[in-house]
Amino acid sequence: MEVLTTRFGRIEFAADDILCFPEGLPGLTDCREWVLLADPEDDAVVWMQSISRPEIALAAVSPRRFVPHYQLRVCRRELEPLELGRLDSAWVLAVVSKSDRGLSINLRGPLVIDTDRRVGRQVIANGDAPVQYLIPAAAVLRKSA
Repeated sequence: MEVLTTRFGRIEFAADDILCFPEGLPGLTDCREWVLLADPEDDAVVWMQSISRPEIALAAVSPRRFVPHYQLRVCRRELEPLELGRLDSAWVLAVVSKSDRGLSINLRGPLVIDTDRRVGRQVIANGDAPVQYLIPAAAVLRKSA
């Protein structure tokens, strides 16, 4: 399979590379199928490329890369749609955004991906995790999101 993207050009992928977000993402409900692409210039970043909308690619990182003691706490009902067989098959990513203040990650609404079934969902974290956690200047990613 392949898709011609605006950011990465033509990318090829196998059917089992596809991540399905059955509910889409807030503001991108029509984007339900994604592929993950490594960033060759920055090993901290993974790009989520929409298959249905080639102009949409989201930069994401492991929250623990920037907040080492980050722990995701969510209500069970947030994870139920994923039908996680094993908690250790869950991968948590935080979407990176760019503003005039710099780069930030969304710790309040991370993405949880079941790596076994290749199904994901954005969840709402309990507690006071910020929606925009500013990445310290010393840790800024090599390539802007």
